[in-house]
Amino acid sequence: MVVKKKTPKVEAVALDDVKLKSLTDSLSVDGDSSSTELAGVLKDSLSSSDPVEQIQLISKAGFLLEQLREDECTIGPLLQACLSTLAFLFTTLPAKNPLKRTVASALGSGPDWLQEQTVGCLSESMSSCLSSTSTDHCSHSTDNITSCLDGFKIGEKCVHRLLTEVLQFFQRTLNYYVEQNRGLSGRHVAQAQLMQSCLAAVKASMLVVQRSQEPITAVLSASEDQSDLHQALSGLLSCYTCILTDEEFVQTVQSTAGMAVVLLIRSIIGSGDDVPVIVAGLLQCSVGAGSLAPQWLRQSCAGLYESSRPAAVALYLSHGALAMLSWRGKTLGPQAEKLLLLIPEVLLSLDTRVKESSTVMVVARVLTLWSGAAVDCVQVDTCPPLLRSSLIGGSSLIARLHQHIYAHWEHPLDGVRHQTRSMFQNLLTIHQHCSDHKSDPTGDPYITQLTQDLLALEWHMKGKYGTLGCLVEHLGAEYLLKLDGGLPARLLGLMGDQTMAPYASDLLEKLFVSHKAQLCARFMDADGWIDGWHEVWVRPLLQVLCTARLDQTTYILDYFLPKLLRCNPSSLSHMVQALQEMPACTEGSAGSRGALGALMTCLRAARSQGVLKSVEEELCGGLVPLPLMRQALVHKHDQVRMDALGLVCESHRSTETLSRQEIELIRHFLPFNLNSQSPGARQQSVSLLKKLLCRVKDSAQLLQKKLDQHHNHKDQQVLNMYQEFLHWFCETLFQVFHPGASFSRCLMALHLLGLIAEHFTFNTGCGFALGDSVSFSHAQAVLCCLASNFLEVKQLACNLLQKLPPAAVRLQEPERLQSLLQVALDLSTSTKPFDSVTASHLLNLLLHQPGLQDALLHCIQKQHIPVQPPALIQSQTSEASSLEQNTLAVVQWLMVCLKEEVLKAESSLLQAAASYPLYGRAHCITAVLQPLNTGSLVLLSEWRAVVSELIGLCYRRSDVLSPAVQSSGLIPMDTESETSAGLQKILQEIQPRDTNDFFTSARELDPSESDCNSEQKEREHGGGDGEAYRVTAQMVLVCCWRTMKEVSMLLGHLCQSMPLCCPLTHAEGRGVVTEDQVEGVGKYFREQLLQSRHRGAFELAYVGFVRLTEMLCRSGSATLQQLPAHWLKEVLEEVKSSDPSSKLCATRRSAGIPFYIQALLSSEPKSSSCGLLKMTMRSLTALAMPSNDADTESSSVPQVHALNILRALYRDTRLGENIVPFVSDGMQAAILGFTSPVWAVRNSSTLLFSTLITRIFGVKKGKDEHSKKNRMTGREFFTRFPALYPFLLSQLQEAAASVNSDSGQVKLHPSLFLLLLVLGRLYPSPMDGSSSPLGLAPFMPLIIRCGRSAVYRTREMAARALVPFVLVTQVPSTIHTLLEELPQEPGPGLQQNHIHGTLLQVLSLLRSYLADTHRPQSGNEQDCDLSSGLFPRLWIATRLNPCLVTRGAFLDLLGCLCGCHPVSVSESQLKKLREETLQILMASELVAPQGPDDTNLSVPGATQYLQSLAHIAVSVCVESPHLWDCPESEGFQRDLLERLLRCPHYEVRLFALDQLLRRLQKTEEESQCRGQGPMPFDLSVSSLTSLALHETYPGCQAKVLQVLAVLPLSWLLPWRDGMTSLSCLEVLEHLLTLLETSTHSVELYCAALSLTSQLVLHLAESTPQDLSEAAVVCLSRWGALVTQGCAEDQPAEVKLMSAEVLVKAVPTLLTAPALPLGITHTVALWKSLFTLLQDEDQDVRDGAADFTCYIPAHLHNTGVSTGAVSPPVALEMGVGLLCQLFQMWGQVAAGMVNLIQWLLGDEQSDTRCEESLDLDEEFLFEKGDLNLWAEPLSWARMLHRHLSALISVTHSPDVSTTELDRLSAIAKSNALAAQRSMKGLPALPQFSATIEYAKISLLKERTSLALNLLDTLRPS
Repeated sequence: MVVKKKTPKVEAVALDDVKLKSLTDSLSVDGDSSSTELAGVLKDSLSSSDPVEQIQLISKAGFLLEQLREDECTIGPLLQACLSTLAFLFTTLPAKNPLKRTVASALGSGPDWLQEQTVGCLSESMSSCLSSTSTDHCSHSTDNITSCLDGFKIGEKCVHRLLTEVLQFFQRTLNYYVEQNRGLSGRHVAQAQLMQSCLAAVKASMLVVQRSQEPITAVLSASEDQSDLHQALSGLLSCYTCILTDEEFVQTVQSTAGMAVVLLIRSIIGSGDDVPVIVAGLLQCSVGAGSLAPQWLRQSCAGLYESSRPAAVALYLSHGALAMLSWRGKTLGPQAEKLLLLIPEVLLSLDTRVKESSTVMVVARVLTLWSGAAVDCVQVDTCPPLLRSSLIGGSSLIARLHQHIYAHWEHPLDGVRHQTRSMFQNLLTIHQHCSDHKSDPTGDPYITQLTQDLLALEWHMKGKYGTLGCLVEHLGAEYLLKLDGGLPARLLGLMGDQTMAPYASDLLEKLFVSHKAQLCARFMDADGWIDGWHEVWVRPLLQVLCTARLDQTTYILDYFLPKLLRCNPSSLSHMVQALQEMPACTEGSAGSRGALGALMTCLRAARSQGVLKSVEEELCGGLVPLPLMRQALVHKHDQVRMDALGLVCESHRSTETLSRQEIELIRHFLPFNLNSQSPGARQQSVSLLKKLLCRVKDSAQLLQKKLDQHHNHKDQQVLNMYQEFLHWFCETLFQVFHPGASFSRCLMALHLLGLIAEHFTFNTGCGFALGDSVSFSHAQAVLCCLASNFLEVKQLACNLLQKLPPAAVRLQEPERLQSLLQVALDLSTSTKPFDSVTASHLLNLLLHQPGLQDALLHCIQKQHIPVQPPALIQSQTSEASSLEQNTLAVVQWLMVCLKEEVLKAESSLLQAAASYPLYGRAHCITAVLQPLNTGSLVLLSEWRAVVSELIGLCYRRSDVLSPAVQSSGLIPMDTESETSAGLQKILQEIQPRDTNDFFTSARELDPSESDCNSEQKEREHGGGDGEAYRVTAQMVLVCCWRTMKEVSMLLGHLCQSMPLCCPLTHAEGRGVVTEDQVEGVGKYFREQLLQSRHRGAFELAYVGFVRLTEMLCRSGSATLQQLPAHWLKEVLEEVKSSDPSSKLCATRRSAGIPFYIQALLSSEPKSSSCGLLKMTMRSLTALAMPSNDADTESSSVPQVHALNILRALYRDTRLGENIVPFVSDGMQAAILGFTSPVWAVRNSSTLLFSTLITRIFGVKKGKDEHSKKNRMTGREFFTRFPALYPFLLSQLQEAAASVNSDSGQVKLHPSLFLLLLVLGRLYPSPMDGSSSPLGLAPFMPLIIRCGRSAVYRTREMAARALVPFVLVTQVPSTIHTLLEELPQEPGPGLQQNHIHGTLLQVLSLLRSYLADTHRPQSGNEQDCDLSSGLFPRLWIATRLNPCLVTRGAFLDLLGCLCGCHPVSVSESQLKKLREETLQILMASELVAPQGPDDTNLSVPGATQYLQSLAHIAVSVCVESPHLWDCPESEGFQRDLLERLLRCPHYEVRLFALDQLLRRLQKTEEESQCRGQGPMPFDLSVSSLTSLALHETYPGCQAKVLQVLAVLPLSWLLPWRDGMTSLSCLEVLEHLLTLLETSTHSVELYCAALSLTSQLVLHLAESTPQDLSEAAVVCLSRWGALVTQGCAEDQPAEVKLMSAEVLVKAVPTLLTAPALPLGITHTVALWKSLFTLLQDEDQDVRDGAADFTCYIPAHLHNTGVSTGAVSPPVALEMGVGLLCQLFQMWGQVAAGMVNLIQWLLGDEQSDTRCEESLDLDEEFLFEKGDLNLWAEPLSWARMLHRHLSALISVTHSPDVSTTELDRLSAIAKSNALAAQRSMKGLPALPQFSATIEYAKISLLKERTSLALNLLDTLRPS
């Protein structure tokens, strides 16, 4: 997209009459001819009012000035006047006016002999401009000075002449700005403008100093004493110092001031060695070093030498030194060298002192700037030795800089991360220049170590990628590939993660580009390198594309593939060939795209990159056969379809013509893909089809242009093809809008029609004449979309209707306009909330109709309302637009109605809720006002009256309803309607009285209240005399909520959009809202937010209040701008002094108070100095900290408020990084709050703590609670939050001291849990040097000590928290130390808690060590010492240890060590350990029980202990039997496994079965690749089959059936139960009975269904012809169960299993020629399959669609795509196949009857609309049927289409006359019922009774289709 440059606005010079006359007079004096001509031109230009003409005249004057000759004219008064006039024009014009540049050009074009005179005139004019005392002229004068120095020589001379004056002007201006800034707090707009002016002044003053170096030096060297220039310069320096030390100034201004200080010092002192010394003194803040500086300089910079100066001053001065002193291309002097090395020291000292993210950003930028300067300094021929030794890699300074990089490379700010990357690159360059390995960096030990360290880091660290990218550029890709060959595959694996994909793809790009360059350099011949490159980069890519899950490959398409193809376009043909040759089995797993999908992905990327050109009429250059494209466009996977569509739609040129093939493919794609449930797929489809339509439009324009030049038959054909395609496209989309069409289909169609309207317009007659394809019925169908329950559909339909041809929409017909307006007005009082939204859209549509006011009058008269309508019709001559007039009329009428309704509501809220809830009208008013352009209103006085009245009405409604809303939601939510009397009673009761009394006393029920309750109950049961309307509590509540919401939205909208009556913004009195009204609205919101007790109430008020605060900030009124700050101070004061009697609500997380404060703070611009935020956070953190006085419940109210408000602020994303500096304080408040005795404080602290964890470590990105993605290295954490280091350490010391379980008393320190939680989120990084001052070492002993706690959970937490604190290399030694603490023998006084805590810590360390892929693989002997610590302590796992918990923990440790992962134990010791472990297992209670106590272990920890034993047993038998030396005896492992399966504890059985199932599934996956293998472990199947019959625990029962379902049937049959064997039928009966009784457990039901279905298929296959009677009964029972499992209300798991079962039954049962189930059951199963294909759950539909892969080959229609297709295509194929099967079975007549019954549907019961109307009154939010995806009408039309085709093929199927009569009777009765119901509906029922109308329309259509078929079937 090309962005047009903004053209500066040319404005004519406008002078007042007096000035114009004096100039004209001065130009009218006598003079020579050339001067007179010049003066005449200038006079003309002054009198002209056309700016362009003025420019031309001034240019002419410049030309005349240039032609003046010294000998022909004299410098008389006239010429002097001409020059003065030009100079005056130059100084008066604004800087951005192009006329100013023209004047400068004219002044500069004068001849040399006139120059002195010109400079004099300009100086005089400038001088008078500068001496003006008016502060308003400051900015203008600054701009004038800048313009003088902008390539304008005369101007520059003028500035030199007035140098002292100019500098004095800047001094005055900056002093004024500094002064002014102090009084602007809270006025953000004014403050921002001031900052802009200040920045311009500082920059201009610097420019003057830079350009005036010579005059400054001359003056300073000539005058010894204090000259004026001296004083002006020192004055300027003082101003810069003030700006630098005043933290109210924004960073850009301070940063520029820092540069200005250094520039001024350099200008004054000159360029000797003194300057670096003085600057160094300033950086270090030491006057001693500043003794070289003159006295006046030290006085001017006094503020910079104070030790109390802000920390950031050093930062800005460092920036100034780097920017203003020259470092490039020269050898530095010793002082400059010292300064260069001092700057990074100063900056690094700021690292832990600065808190604001913006300052961190500046630090990072300045450090990068420094590293760039250092690169310049070391690149000279002779680099000084001091510099070289200080900057070589490994030196202390470089090490600290690297630590800075590692601490900040994961910073939340993108800019900081980017700077660290640039700095790393620069440090590499510096090292390269300083080291001895310049020629071969790969041989440099420092670089090698750095690379290995970086590769060893975790891949979730984003900083790793950029730094590795720098190393690739530095060393080449081959070096990294040599170190880690799996790099490409690993990076591709990371592409599945959205957060990592951009980083991984950048690194991949650097690697493959570098690798290609290296290979090309090595292979001199053209293509010798390409195979090696493909092997490394393309093969892994294709592998991932074919087999990985789709969501993982999306980002490969976005980020990686295009880069790869750009790097080497010729790889495409290699990819296509490789993918087409791939075997079919790489279709990939269920969630992958397979080879076809991968092919589409590659081709799409190539086409959009322009690598793949479309040859004439040949798609994709003939690379892909057309059937393959058609198949991809209806593929089951969304992403494959999108890639195929992208391949058709995207092209490198937007004018590329569409081929006929492409159009055919779109025609194939569109009908099946409109109803996509995935928002992502819909969005992609719309965006791709938009590209296609753009191509059609652009290429059509090009073709039309060619045709206009010379006629070409071929081009005309293409245009005709386009026209035909577009008409088909529109027609297809308009057909979509039938009653009952799904939301997704309507949405897609509306989006696409909107695109057509945007690109082609629905015009008639010219162009493609798409308007001709829009009929009245089409427009009517779109209009009906306004009644949809989905807001997006309403909005799109409303927009589309405005673009359709008016003749088709027919809104201009008076009757139609009146009826629609009447419906809109009726709906605006409906009790259903979504009706009022429909009303508002209808009104918005009608507002554009000129006849609306007449229609409105007609409607008013028809209603016979006694209320007098307002003077609606404005005089036709009014200049107001019809939209404004209509809007005003509608708003006035709605207000009249609303006033009436408010009056009634004031007398009875119940009646209002039942018959005219107030929210509909209010919603319509807000919606109607939205399209109005309020900036250009004409009927101002009318609008003022309306707005004033509206605001008053809002307050009145709020007064009526707020009691109900502000109460604590005490209205009961009913299921039955109460009588209105009972409700009325409640409404009187709920006046809010909920104060903060919960702090002081429990609330008691008033005696009067209990009386009321009993009285109310009596009246409820007694019935009372019921009124004419029925009202439910839900109605009352909804009426109140919605109305309050609409009041808030309306008030917010009025304040935000209506122009403000304020002299600054609307001087000519064009305002509508007054300041007082705005302030009143603010007070209303304040009351709502601070006193409401119910979340809904204050959340809704919050939205409106945010609108208001945004408006206050931008308003021109100073009073209003200061309101947010004033309100904020007020509320903070109120919070501070709150106690239980205060009105502020302290329950419910402080209710609306946090919202109120959030809204006020978010109005403060982010770029400002955030004064309000800082002030608020300071006072809140002070309140949130525990106070020293004894905590009483009343004194803790402010603390609770503060904690709740802080939580809301930390959660607010709009405050962004500005809140980060306060995180440390918040964390301290949360942790200390846990020690409070008051429950409310502890509760609020918990909430605050959890918010802070998310704020610091990021939103949880997966289910893994301890994923590395939500963690931080200790260095990064403590660098960003340095204050937490001492705090957490001291808190942990205190907590660890209280943990001592020796005493037998349980002491739990309140904040221990939180401390362990935080510390558990940190981890050590290999990049952390050992010298880190914020090291994690001090925490370790304390955490180990916490493992002794008597609380089980604390011991677990401590074990988890210890892991991060131990470096990977130190894990073995730490484990050894911990093991040594365990006792070597049983004895008295053993502390089992100590033992357990230690074992848990060892286990956690060991598990993380084994899981760590980057641990050092060292075979050091000291690592093998674990065995020496283990063997003496094996007694802990035996019966010698009475505690089962510690026994279990020790067994877990043994299991971990004896598993198949390599451990730090030598082979021989490991073998011995396994033998010992096996002995312990064989002697245990599980294997060798010694009596009943052992068999039924029931002491604490027994289950865990037995599971630990089972773990080891399963490892011996199932997981890794090869590792264990089992006894020689036959069947040892089988016996052990069977013992597990017979264990009385179900947990053990469940665990064993689960492990068996996993192992079998793993083997099954492996054997699919290798062919069928034997059982992977020794187990007799009979034990499983008998367990299946006798197991009682449902979980185990389900698991054993799942295990059996995985095994081949040949192993299970004949079925053994102990000694007896059962036949297939007997087992089947048992399982069917189980199925019929196990509906309570979904898992069990699914497992039984799966196994039963296998047996059924086996039965049907083995005896297809002669099934016994019992077998037939079994099969029909099974069929009934499967059909039942497909019902809409079944759980998703059951439906998925049913789909799987049906799919597998397709070849054997559903399409078998022998019809084993009989026609009725077979057709019922097909119907179930079709039900699943229309299910709302996408997974269920996809599962059912797989049946197309199982259709036998002889039934395939040619041209029908095979393989996985999308559900809509599968449904179409399925119905077609069934009709084909009826012919094959010879059952056409029976099939016809069945399908016609399906067509008639089960809708007969739905015709009683009166009942459903009643129902809807009670359920306000009822949205009709649950299934939003299925479309009954489309289904009926599909059946009709296929049945018609079947009739035409079979000619006259002999359906019996009785059947035909029966079906006709049903159809006719349905038609009558539909007719009756339709008559009972109100006018325009599609809006007022949408659901009923849709049901009746569906019934009518179904009936007519069925009758049509029945007529065809009757013999003529």
